[in-house]
Amino acid sequence: MKGMPILAEKLDQVVDILKEAQIDCWLTFVRETAELADPCLKLISPSGVVWSSAFIFTAKGDRIVIAGKFDADAFQKSGLYTEIIEYIATPRDVLRKVLSRLNPKKIALNYSKSNTATDGLTYGMYLLLRDLLSDTPYVERFVSSDPIVRSLRGRKSKSELELIKAAIGTTEKMFGKVEEKLKMGRTEKEIADFLHSELKDKGLESAWDWDHCPIVNFGPDSPVGHAQPTLIELKPGHLVHIDFGVKQDGYCSDLQRVWYAKGKKEKSALGPIKKAFDTVVAAIQTAADNLKPGVLGYQIDSIARKVLTKAHYPEYQHALGHQLGRSAHDGGALLGPRWERYGESPTIPIEAHQVFTLELGIQTEAGYVGLEEDVVVTRNGCEFLSKPQTKLTYI
Repeated sequence: MKGMPILAEKLDQVVDILKEAQIDCWLTFVRETAELADPCLKLISPSGVVWSSAFIFTAKGDRIVIAGKFDADAFQKSGLYTEIIEYIATPRDVLRKVLSRLNPKKIALNYSKSNTATDGLTYGMYLLLRDLLSDTPYVERFVSSDPIVRSLRGRKSKSELELIKAAIGTTEKMFGKVEEKLKMGRTEKEIADFLHSELKDKGLESAWDWDHCPIVNFGPDSPVGHAQPTLIELKPGHLVHIDFGVKQDGYCSDLQRVWYAKGKKEKSALGPIKKAFDTVVAAIQTAADNLKPGVLGYQIDSIARKVLTKAHYPEYQHALGHQLGRSAHDGGALLGPRWERYGESPTIPIEAHQVFTLELGIQTEAGYVGLEEDVVVTRNGCEFLSKPQTKLTYI
């Protein structure tokens, strides 16, 4: 089955993660996943289900699936689980028997106030689970699976990391092609249309919403952020900023690049533009120099902000970086400030094998100087997966 090697790698990670989190049982409870799939399902299952199903993993190494009779075949064939139990009328009895046998002190369920990737248990399924386990001690043992999911999703396996690298390589090649299209008089929309045509030709998806990927900005009047490309034309004296990523073989890239359109008598970018560009590069590099396992996300974000403020620029109004993987915004830990809207994400310790973006920018009179690089956290620091842009490219 497609993706089976990665699935095996992820399931091999579960036992150690459960032990580290001091949680003896993780239960993912789903139904009709073609309609509403739990984000965790792709980490633990080779297929979706129709009937209510329970995926149970323990710190002792149990991999148990309780599935409807007509859903169970894919799990039997996968060879990934230690036990597959079928039911017909109701999963009530088999679920109770399994939990009675395991007798877990904590049962982690997929809900979270901070992490979208963990928050897959619907309220209806939560109520159904409580009903199935009524009059048992297990309903009082529910805890959030967030410590499990953020590590499982964040720690990229060898195969996952190779796929992310490949997506980044494809994106860098496409940036090279788009640079040839940056001619005076071209519109933001024309550049976006070109990148969309490249995606279609290669049979790829955009890393985020199609209408907003790529984000293209020409000059100072272009709206920066998650806005659609406009009919603004490229003119001398404009900065060009593009935020773009692809989804290839199920994994994403996310990069930003910037160019400057020189005037006829202009040998290089004006001093203020060059200073802003160099400051952005320095902030990203300084953050990368300090990113390593054990540090907290808000600490890295703060380091990057200080580079900007020391150079007398305002702070950026977003997080420095998010995790990258199966989606453009992946995992639980965030390199961001301790703002209420980010919840606990900026206070989660960084782990080895997580992939992050490092992104920030400065608004100038010529437009937005924004860069974004992709890095992987190693045992002792981090490594760039993308080739960092350290020099301003001229058109």
